[in-house]
Amino acid sequence: MKRLGMLRKWNNEIDSFSPYFFFPFILILYFFVSLFDFGKIEYFEANRNILWAILVGMLSYLAAVHIVQKKNWMFPSLGLAFLKGKTKYFLYFLGFIGLVSYIIMLATGQIGITDESVRRHLDPKLNFLSSFLWFSVLFLICDRAVREYPLTKKQMRMYFFVLAAVLLLLVLMGYRTPIAIMCFTCLIVVHYTIRRVKLSWLLAFLFIVGLSLSLFGFFRVITEDQSKKFNSHEGPNVELSEEQMSRDVALRRKIDETPKWVRGLTEVSVTGRIVLSKLMEYADKHGYMYGKLHEGIFSTVLPGKQLSPRMQITEMVNSLTVDKGKYVTRPGRTTTPTLLGQFYVEAGYLAIIIGFALYGLILSMLYNQMKQSGFASFQTIAYAFITTIFMISIHTGLLDLLFLLMIGYAIVSSAIERTRTNI
Repeated sequence: MKRLGMLRKWNNEIDSFSPYFFFPFILILYFFVSLFDFGKIEYFEANRNILWAILVGMLSYLAAVHIVQKKNWMFPSLGLAFLKGKTKYFLYFLGFIGLVSYIIMLATGQIGITDESVRRHLDPKLNFLSSFLWFSVLFLICDRAVREYPLTKKQMRMYFFVLAAVLLLLVLMGYRTPIAIMCFTCLIVVHYTIRRVKLSWLLAFLFIVGLSLSLFGFFRVITEDQSKKFNSHEGPNVELSEEQMSRDVALRRKIDETPKWVRGLTEVSVTGRIVLSKLMEYADKHGYMYGKLHEGIFSTVLPGKQLSPRMQITEMVNSLTVDKGKYVTRPGRTTTPTLLGQFYVEAGYLAIIIGFALYGLILSMLYNQMKQSGFASFQTIAYAFITTIFMISIHTGLLDLLFLLMIGYAIVSSAIERTRTNI
């Protein structure tokens, strides 16, 4: 009974989204789920020990959070205090650009959910610009909800309708990441401004959202038009020894014993674990990239043909399996490197330490600003948004210029809008 009482107290009192708890918790949960691989780890021979990478990253992150909290560091206003109260006008501008881009995409039949080959070949410029629609709507709706709380039923219905409409547009495009960002950002804002989310409620929310997004991804795969070469599931055309062929057939049979929809529930984290293992193997064999991967984030916007960082990751991991008749990621598709893999290929454990410490530094400084300005403030939205981006990057990595620009806006605008309060 005493232990039960302690658990209840912990469940009720813990700040589920504090920098001390949420990010490390998701990191551990993500790789714990990957243990339910149903034979895929063995099939791809992803044998590298990833435990040390996880521990090193988590400890460096927690150390940075502890130092920042102790020193009470925050972001400076960068001499832009004269823009206070005006940063939201930029969101209206971005929202208009995003809406126009979305309308053009819909009018030209670029509806990604219809088939994977469509989703992977959306107009890159329109797709980039259209993302500002959900970004601006998310910030503007959350800002109004925070400032107008307590909300009337009419206000709640209106804000819910707007968010639901944008989510529907994202579903039509076939992208899961923005859907997850909107859901978790809103949840964190609710936690700090309206009603505290208990740990048990968070676990339930994670299960529901995780299940929904996994099944959404599973639906995308099973509805692919297999007559199109882009959607082919055939492996590379290589000669294998009889021993290798027999082994692969036996392992495939073992994997297929589990229904596809069950495997789909853990596929995201299992794929992440495989990719991380292969990236560690690749870096140990061919050496570190020393910044070249992250340099690709910005070089892809330059004129001429450029190889995106995710395509570089795809080539790395596939180079280790193609001679064995397997693709970790099918040709033409990009690979999510995991945050650990993204850092490891650059400089091994040193890059993991620096990268995770930077994550801890940013989140903890935003958390301090939120506490200083009061939870019912713009600071909460910025903290919620960046916390969500960092959480998702545990799987996807952070290799998109779009998300870096969004994070930059959130940090700069939160520093400008910061106010002092006695709360």
